[in-house]
Amino acid sequence: MMRFPTSSRAAVVRAFKAPVCIEEVPIPKELEPGTILTRIETCSVCGTDVHLWQGSLALKVDLPVIIGHEMVGRIVAMGAGTERDSVGQPLRVGDRITWTHTACGRCYFCTVAREPTLCQYSRKYMYERMDVAPYLLGGFSEYGYVLPDSGRVRVPDNVPNELASMASCAFRSVMNAFDVLGRIDPTDTVVVQGAGPLGLLATAVAKISGARRVVTLGAPEPRLALAREFGADAVMSVEQTTHEERLDRVRALTDGRGADVVMEFTGHPDAFGEGLDLARRGASYVVVGQLGQGTTTIKPSTIVSKNLRVLGSFSGQAKAYWKALEFVSKHLHEVPFDRMVTNRYKLDDVNTALTRMKNFEEIKPIIEL
Repeated sequence: MMRFPTSSRAAVVRAFKAPVCIEEVPIPKELEPGTILTRIETCSVCGTDVHLWQGSLALKVDLPVIIGHEMVGRIVAMGAGTERDSVGQPLRVGDRITWTHTACGRCYFCTVAREPTLCQYSRKYMYERMDVAPYLLGGFSEYGYVLPDSGRVRVPDNVPNELASMASCAFRSVMNAFDVLGRIDPTDTVVVQGAGPLGLLATAVAKISGARRVVTLGAPEPRLALAREFGADAVMSVEQTTHEERLDRVRALTDGRGADVVMEFTGHPDAFGEGLDLARRGASYVVVGQLGQGTTTIKPSTIVSKNLRVLGSFSGQAKAYWKALEFVSKHLHEVPFDRMVTNRYKLDDVNTALTRMKNFEEIKPIIEL
């Protein structure tokens, strides 16, 4: 094994809402079979990082943890049996990879339901204690440990770190949502709720997938302007229009029917009811952003009377990571992905990056390690 330090500087959450601490975290001395040690080069900041830091996730988190989960790392050491990634591409020391949460491969959800993202024994990066071996299970860290049951995907040479890290969460969630949705027809009007990172990426994928028309709803105005660059044919500000005005506009664009497909990436509970209203009869509604603890009131008869197909899409496994990376690689000069990267920070500035993300002053800041 190569020589590397005995510890890694990392951003640790020890108390919700408190400043994140930069600490020295041990690096495992030996690698078990199937594991990989990486030197993390970039980790982008996700809205989920902010929710965890603030203690507002609808998931139980046992502190302390290393925050961050959208990371790309360069392989520095490999355990036995790691010669290829999860899609069969060869791996060697020096390659860049992204990696998935684990799936046991043995529970009901892995084997019968074939839904490994629902694995009941999954271990998730950023959600595992950093004071228990193997310690390095978060992204805002100089080194990262890839668990044996984690998928891993080699990053194409032409994809820069900041876009590879984004592909490891935001974009893989979008790609998984399109897999859940299924086919987009060339006659479809797709409404994307949200103009944050996921909404912008979904706008691009919907347009390149052949949608006749893509309508993006969100705020503030600079994000809507960027949505147009990502392929939106029409945009609407949720700050400057009412619910009824948005419904009227979508109906006007669709001969009174409503959207063929609605995709939710906002994280705001009230967006769910509006999405049901925006959808035409027989439409598909894919819900991705609702991971917080908020609640909302809806009229269930809308789902029945419209015969809607309402689909939840959670996370994504290695296939979604690979698809995201390949999409970026192919469309790198067609879609202005780099415009999403709003600022670059060092590890010591992690609190500034998280605070600015919390205040909606960033689209996709990155931590460079």
